[in-house]
Amino acid sequence: MKIAIYGRIFNDSVLPFVQEVFDALSQHQIQITVFSKFQSFISDKVNLPDGITTFTTHEELISQTDVLLSLGGDGTLLDTLTLIRDSQIPIIGINFGRLGFLASINKNEIKNAIEALVKNEYTLDQRSVLNLDSSNDLFLSENFALNDITIHRRDNSAMMIIHAYLNGEFINSYWADGLIIASPTGSTAYSLSCGGPIILPNAQNFVITPIAPHNLNVRPIVVPDDSELTFEVEARSTKFLLSCDSRTETVNRSVKITVNKAKFNVNLVRLNNESYLSTLRNKLLWGIDTRNY
Repeated sequence: MKIAIYGRIFNDSVLPFVQEVFDALSQHQIQITVFSKFQSFISDKVNLPDGITTFTTHEELISQTDVLLSLGGDGTLLDTLTLIRDSQIPIIGINFGRLGFLASINKNEIKNAIEALVKNEYTLDQRSVLNLDSSNDLFLSENFALNDITIHRRDNSAMMIIHAYLNGEFINSYWADGLIIASPTGSTAYSLSCGGPIILPNAQNFVITPIAPHNLNVRPIVVPDDSELTFEVEARSTKFLLSCDSRTETVNRSVKITVNKAKFNVNLVRLNNESYLSTLRNKLLWGIDTRNY
């Protein structure tokens, strides 16, 4: 088995867990390739096994890996999408962050998780991806998002008006700080914090969630994922912010934006001892009497 490792810069408190990852992979004689920037960061902090290789680009990654292992929180795992793209390489995340909806493996379960990988004791969750088209080719070949695409006012600008259309038919003009278009995966992220619903991963829907809407009767709306959504921005400021997951660009308000479902899915590894509903219960503390804490 060939496993690629991706990570960001982090504090020294998680170094013992990073070392445990490499030790466990070596124990199972797994071929390891490491994202080059991450390898440079950890090379003098942990004992790396002999024979590891490095990768930098999408092309280098897909030629030498069976599974991508993300070390960090959900944001780190989202970064891997620009490397994975449409290759269908499964992604598994070990959570060094806080909540960890996507990076669902606890850092205290590293050995068991890697052993389950080796024994093929897992299933793949196919997650739909959002695709962004614009009149000036924003984000170029990285115009997709696993969580959400967000239209947002700049820090120094007033409220904006976002005109939204579903398959060419007018939906609404949102007077708000912005608008979130979330996939089922992203329904537990920014959209949830703005009052959006939780959508199960296999639901074939997207959700449009306004950010701080001025009209209090405006609520999130769930739409089929085979729809084409179009947005036009009206604002005092000549520019606004547009994000694909963690990647953000400043955009002129004259730019028209179209969002639809990408032609590929992302495969997230789910170990056999966990489920999406159990993750929701554990992360959101459902059924827990907080008076006991």
